[in-house]
Amino acid sequence: MTKEEIVKTVNDALIKEFELEPASMKPEANFFTDLGLDSLDAVDMVIVLEQAFKVKIRANYEVGKIITLGNLYDYIEELLKQNPNA
Repeated sequence: MTKEEIVKTVNDALIKEFELEPASMKPEANFFTDLGLDSLDAVDMVIVLEQAFKVKIRANYEVGKIITLGNLYDYIEELLKQNPNA
């Protein structure tokens, strides 16, 4: 999966799940301050993304560093590299 496909899949899933404006989906957008998500939304986001990418997103130290869409795109890209059969 290319980076562009990852970005599109993430954006489409989050726009649908949280009714976000497509124009707000920028790599530098912070989940909490820019997109208006909260900690419960973060749990829902993990579930939505696990379904979209068919991978398990583990609650580890790296996940705690994901605060922007760009961070999320990079994390998903790495996760898919580690799980090429996903």
